[in-house]
Amino acid sequence: MSEPLFLYQAVALLLLFLGIFGIITRKSLVGMIIAVELMLNGAGLAIVASGQLTSAPGDLAQLSSLLVMGLAAAEATLVLAIILVVAKRFGTVEIDRVSELEG
Repeated sequence: MSEPLFLYQAVALLLLFLGIFGIITRKSLVGMIIAVELMLNGAGLAIVASGQLTSAPGDLAQLSSLLVMGLAAAEATLVLAIILVVAKRFGTVEIDRVSELEG
């Protein structure tokens, strides 16, 4: 494995772990969205780095990265709409508080 590819993959793995850590520790729905976006950015970085630094065709890596970016944008739109509905219905976006109010 080439050295630059290893560094890009290490940064992508760091973004993935930061996203997982954010999902586990955040109590706010907005913080959880940011954590998921970090994970998707890590996936996009890994795809682009692998495509550009290996013998794979560059266009495929770029298209895959655009697919990940489109997925992230669609996910953010849907989740923000859900958060607005939750905030309107329960008056808060804190996970613990929403689960208490649901029952």
